[in-house]
Amino acid sequence: MRGRGEAEEELQGMEEELRSAPSSHRNAMSTKLRMYRRDLGKLEREMKNSAPGFGSSSSQPVEGSHHGIYSSQNQHSTHLQSQRALLLQGTESLNNASQSIERSQRIANETEQIGTDIIEELGEQREQLDRTRNRLVNTGENLSRSRKILRAMARRLVTNKLLLGVIILMELAILGAVVYLKFFR
Repeated sequence: MRGRGEAEEELQGMEEELRSAPSSHRNAMSTKLRMYRRDLGKLEREMKNSAPGFGSSSSQPVEGSHHGIYSSQNQHSTHLQSQRALLLQGTESLNNASQSIERSQRIANETEQIGTDIIEELGEQREQLDRTRNRLVNTGENLSRSRKILRAMARRLVTNKLLLGVIILMELAILGAVVYLKFFR
């Protein structure tokens, strides 16, 4: 009875862990829990089925024979040992399941922590990309201003060259007029 109580406590503990487990692990854990419940029910039925047989055989001792009493006690003892072994096996299975659930929870927690770290890192990278994009926009604006300034400078250069050409032509015309007036008149 004590082993049954321990087994029930373990199963209840597993159910509590199942409720708080991540949804991705719940199906597998739920399946294992049902399997353990079924095993425990099977063990309980085996104990109930074997208990009445012992009561009838021990209540009908063989008259005049101590050998029958000892044989009945040996059978009863052997049966109790096999039941105890089955209960211990069931308890061990429950303990293994508990450990498996704990490992699953630990893995889920580690996975969650890794996911959180990745999300934070991605947030930082997004901020860096935003800053880089802003710098590129500023650089593009600066390049546009530089192009405008260079175009204006090129226009002024062409204008200055034209003015210089006109001035040179005017000086040549004046020089030609002065030479003509001085030598040919």
